[in-house]
Amino acid sequence: MRSCHSCNVRVLVAIVCGLLTGVVLGLGIWRLTVRIQRGVSASVSSTPVQFCRNGGTWQNGRCICTEEWKGLRCTIANFCENSTYENLTFARIPVGRYGPSLQTCPANTLNAGIPLATRLCTLSEYGEIYLQNATRGNCTENLQTLETQIDSITTKSNNISAEAQFLTADANRLTAENITSAALVVGQIFNETRRAEEQAKRVAITTVSQILDASEDVFQKAAVINEDSFSTLIEQMESYSFSLGDERVVEPNVAVQSVTRGDDTGSSVLFSVQRGSSDSLVSGGTSVNKTADRLNPDAQTELQILLNTGQNKNSCGFVVYQNHKLFQSKTFTATSDFSQKIISGKINTSDQNPDVSVQMVFNPTYDKREFQLHSYACVYWNFVTRDWDTRGCQKDGSAAGFLGCRCNHTTNFAVLMTFKKDYQYPKSLDVLSNIGCALSIAGLALTIIFQIVTRKIRKTSVTWVLVSLCTSMLIFNLLFVFGIENSNKNLKISDGDISVNPDNNEIPVRDTVDTPNPSCTAVAALLHYFLLVTFTWNGLSATQLYFLLIRTMKPLPPHFILVISLVGWGVPAIIVGVTVGSVYAQSGDKSHWELDYRQEEICWLAIPKSDNFVKSPFLWSFIIPVTIILITNIAIFITITVKVLWKNNQNLTSTKKVSSLKKIFSTLSIAVVFGVTWILAYAMLINNDDIRIVFSYIFCLFNTTQGLQIFILYTVRTKVFQNEASKVLKSLSSSFDRVKKPSMPSVTPRGLRLRMYNMLRSIPTLHERFRLLEPSEVTEETSLSWN
Repeated sequence: MRSCHSCNVRVLVAIVCGLLTGVVLGLGIWRLTVRIQRGVSASVSSTPVQFCRNGGTWQNGRCICTEEWKGLRCTIANFCENSTYENLTFARIPVGRYGPSLQTCPANTLNAGIPLATRLCTLSEYGEIYLQNATRGNCTENLQTLETQIDSITTKSNNISAEAQFLTADANRLTAENITSAALVVGQIFNETRRAEEQAKRVAITTVSQILDASEDVFQKAAVINEDSFSTLIEQMESYSFSLGDERVVEPNVAVQSVTRGDDTGSSVLFSVQRGSSDSLVSGGTSVNKTADRLNPDAQTELQILLNTGQNKNSCGFVVYQNHKLFQSKTFTATSDFSQKIISGKINTSDQNPDVSVQMVFNPTYDKREFQLHSYACVYWNFVTRDWDTRGCQKDGSAAGFLGCRCNHTTNFAVLMTFKKDYQYPKSLDVLSNIGCALSIAGLALTIIFQIVTRKIRKTSVTWVLVSLCTSMLIFNLLFVFGIENSNKNLKISDGDISVNPDNNEIPVRDTVDTPNPSCTAVAALLHYFLLVTFTWNGLSATQLYFLLIRTMKPLPPHFILVISLVGWGVPAIIVGVTVGSVYAQSGDKSHWELDYRQEEICWLAIPKSDNFVKSPFLWSFIIPVTIILITNIAIFITITVKVLWKNNQNLTSTKKVSSLKKIFSTLSIAVVFGVTWILAYAMLINNDDIRIVFSYIFCLFNTTQGLQIFILYTVRTKVFQNEASKVLKSLSSSFDRVKKPSMPSVTPRGLRLRMYNMLRSIPTLHERFRLLEPSEVTEETSLSWN
């Protein structure tokens, strides 16, 4: 009778498990098919990205080309081909740039490794691209030695200016000391008291443009060395902007425009900068209107300034800087790579005219797919404090679609913008993840209850390692299901929400704004902790099994349970605590430290950036510990499998088929507890999208159902559970018999079970497979005695 009950239970369990497995696999295949179809349809919508050629990127409805290409699709060449000049060789050079020679100064010279010459690629007056003759540099002269020759500028300005331009041609090689020396030298070339040649000043504009290609970090260090060099250069360039008549000088990062005035001109001067196909300033991209009386920006306008001079008819000067690197602020920190143009507009007079004012509109370039404009401030550069200031400036919202400003004085102006990243928050967990996590949560809870409640029936103490593993995994799954999503996903803003209140013109602290979410940070820390705890108990399970099955003749170390408990729950707490503390301590801005630790899209550890992977908390506090545990567990798993589970047993009386299936179940049992399936996560790092998707679903299938697997392998397959389940089924069957209708044919519970049993026996193969689900006494005692 009892064997019949056990058989029925095993048959029922096998059917249920088969159905669940089929459902999960079916959902996985269905989700994979849907994802592939979405991928195909997504590729159609990505046509604008393919529309841009030669490295161009689709941004805000148009192609942003590299400097070497231009046109609607970046298909028109904007460079000079590889060339030779005398015995020098030059690679491709973009228009408006000086290209370095491939030959460099000898190793025994002061400028070892620096190109021997540079060559300018430019446009003729008819728009034809051509190369100028190469200019050789001096291998025994550097920027520091040029700095000592400032007093000789009056007589040697052309040579000094040409040498400074030559030495700054390769911005990637410039150091903070180089930037400081170049700024000092060029600033003095613009100084009217030095009486430098006009050609030297024009070449100096090229030098300024070249140094603005250096990195932001180099400029920050240079400002610490000598902050006065930048301020002097800016002031001298303002003065130089009055001296060009009605001409202009345009370089990729700097444009200088002079405007003469007469009686036939109006009381205002309008200066405009139009968008180009690239982010660089180009000749023909600036224009002047001497009779305009108001701003008139269009869709291609990037910057426009209206200088109201009143009755003053003196000449005016404008200077445009492609970026803010010469303006190193102590109050505003720029972390994004957006080019924030600076515009200088001044009248050639030393008198303070109360009628002088400026109106400006800015149309900043940024990727609207990734960022949203949050706010802005209208500022000017204060030469006294050497920082941005808002005195006399206010916002102006009269020009729709532009950032407007008004100021009652003239100098260098800018808008300091703050952006809110438009994070792509993931959708809620899909069906596959929800079902897998729900089954795991139920299985883990039942396993914990079973281990605790049945300890007397099994005549053994609670399996401490298994209970600890299930507890940590259960809490992690609960946190994952209910806390992984960031509540900030419901907070959405648009560019139309920007405030243009004139009274609200405060200088922001940084150019990116994040919405703090301490609860998401807490969830990320808890997920970090409990997943580390889970992996730690995986490792401790492997260690305990190694002692029990491999070192069978030696006793467990003293206080083994106490030691592994301290390790299993304490070491992860130390790792998480040290990680959070170090991230907070190293964060430059304490109000934004959270995103140095976690992601914004989900409440989980931040994904390391490619240029900062070695220093990322994700690497040291998660990847490395988990990798060490997995490698150790796999080594122990292979050892136990070879030496114990699959070792030939001469006393084995079962058939080879039965023995092999039991070995497979035992192997799976150990693999699940050791967390071996987590190695599939490394396969998800493959660059091929199709392969990564396949492994993602396999990983999801095995690891979201890990709790269910533990429940089946360590609870359902035990005789104690099967006996108790048989009693429950018998009780339910008896209750059903008592409430059945009299008209139903009388079939006793015993007769019903016998019919099912006989039916299953009529299929020998199926019956044999179900019979094999019963674990052997040895396997059960081994699996339940991990304490």
